[in-house]
Amino acid sequence: MAESLETGSQDARELTTCDRCGRESGKGWSFAFKKPLVDGVEDIGMVVKCSRCAIRHRPMVRRSLSVALVVGSMLTLLNQGDILFARDWVMAMYWKIPLTYCVPFCVASYGALSNGRR
Repeated sequence: MAESLETGSQDARELTTCDRCGRESGKGWSFAFKKPLVDGVEDIGMVVKCSRCAIRHRPMVRRSLSVALVVGSMLTLLNQGDILFARDWVMAMYWKIPLTYCVPFCVASYGALSNGRR
């Protein structure tokens, strides 16, 4: 019984509070990001966000979108280039091309989030 009480108090100490919304999140569900530039001066430190706010972190989303644009375009040309250049558009292209851009976006976002996991 004493063991379970100690575990409960240990879990309570591992909760972090989101700097954006104030929501508390447990270990592994909060993420740290660099503080943004303020008037051109970088403030040394970290901003902690919950998982809901972390997936909407603008610098991360912007970076993931740029990765998706570059990698998705290269993959589309490699995988579907012959069909695009022949102008032989088939119905499957309506889901294949967006999915080709979605995969690098998800991979880049996952990499950024796993790097900032606390």
